[in-house]
Amino acid sequence: MSGSYSGVLKATAGVSEKNLYLESYGCQMNFSDSEIVASVMADMGYGVTDELERADVVMINTCSIRENAEQKVRARLQHFRSLKRQKPSLVIGVLGCMAERLKSKLLDQEQLVDLVVGPDAYKDLPGLLEQVQGGQQAVNVLLSREETYADIAPVRLGSNGVTAFVTIMRGCDNMCSFCVVPFTRGRERSRDPQSIVAECLELWQNGYREVTLLGQNVDSYRWKYSQEGPQNSGSESGEIRFSELLQLVAEISPDLRVRFSTSHPKDITDEVLHTMAQYQNLCKNIHLPVQSGSTTVLARMNRTYDRAWYLERVDAIRRILPDCAITTDVISGFCGETEAEHQETLTLMEAVRFDSAYMFAYSERPGTLAARKYPDDVPEETKKRRLSEIMALQDRHSVERNGQEEGQIQEILIEGYSKKSKEDFCGRNSRNKMVVFGAVPGISFGQTVSVRILRSNKATLIGECLVESEVEL
Repeated sequence: MSGSYSGVLKATAGVSEKNLYLESYGCQMNFSDSEIVASVMADMGYGVTDELERADVVMINTCSIRENAEQKVRARLQHFRSLKRQKPSLVIGVLGCMAERLKSKLLDQEQLVDLVVGPDAYKDLPGLLEQVQGGQQAVNVLLSREETYADIAPVRLGSNGVTAFVTIMRGCDNMCSFCVVPFTRGRERSRDPQSIVAECLELWQNGYREVTLLGQNVDSYRWKYSQEGPQNSGSESGEIRFSELLQLVAEISPDLRVRFSTSHPKDITDEVLHTMAQYQNLCKNIHLPVQSGSTTVLARMNRTYDRAWYLERVDAIRRILPDCAITTDVISGFCGETEAEHQETLTLMEAVRFDSAYMFAYSERPGTLAARKYPDDVPEETKKRRLSEIMALQDRHSVERNGQEEGQIQEILIEGYSKKSKEDFCGRNSRNKMVVFGAVPGISFGQTVSVRILRSNKATLIGECLVESEVEL
């Protein structure tokens, strides 16, 4: 899945005789996986804690997409190891993508951890922990063709009680040359739609008002009903595609907001866009990673589309969903990138004018096709200079796109207080833009309110909440 979250998710405090301290790094999928882990550990009698000194088990759920993420995790593991010297019974574990890729280094060479568990092995945690507590190291990084964790109810960590992630598929069949995900998360497999709808319905009944459907490539979601199994009345073909899944979730309630991430330019269909247009509660934002504006670079990246195809998909979004926000990922300095190819990325950005973007300099990942086939030959200073140019251009576009929303009255789902002040609420509009506005007595988290946008910057819209009589119908 594209996009990255640099923050750390810590498990919310709980009361239990045994305590788990959990940190997550990377994409939304890692954060969602941590909620699966917390559920498995809860069945073993572990509560979650945000106080490291109370922990009996410490786990890091990791990202292997970029080198700096791995360096950050190593630093944390070294800190945990120093704590273990004072508390020898402390169990240190690494989960997720980095666990799969660096299992031998973490266990044997560096001896930083006791436990290594890959993304498809979380159900094995009881047996693996028993091994560790018996004085052995434990590891399971085997990948699965079937595991979706559909039968596990996640523990909502760090929850605001308003928004939640729901994983609809795991793994990835796209072999982008720069990416480790197919090697660390395995082949693509979709979760059955009944369990997805049931989880979303339960969230709605428990007071949640927004769900984000997660997958490495949601547009390739596909569930085929067997002749022996139950049939779905919503699909004459007996097969549920992503557009039909969106419809099923949207129809839980018109007041349940639905988002999704991430789309792939080669797979996003007009059917998905028309479904989004049909249902008001399907939020109007699409994350469509481009990575490069150059057809030749895209070919080296093995993205399986070219510049023209990407721009055609953007045109379809603009035509079918005129108010839809489009965000993206961009990599600067990929193997062999020339100055002319870099300029093509800038001209594509000018043509699309993304609402926001995740932007990174290329970081070679061992084991990928790019690492085996192409030299990482763009000098670091060139990568950084090109990245600066990309970021400066995107800042200008973000300011421009956000400025176009000034004066609008928008429906905002209140997620909590703003980071800077408890005198202000914050929440997102349908286009996934954060809106900050003055807190209003009698209004609480989880409510949807009308807000007039007064001003903006590159990251945030600032507004005022309107009482019912002020709303222009």
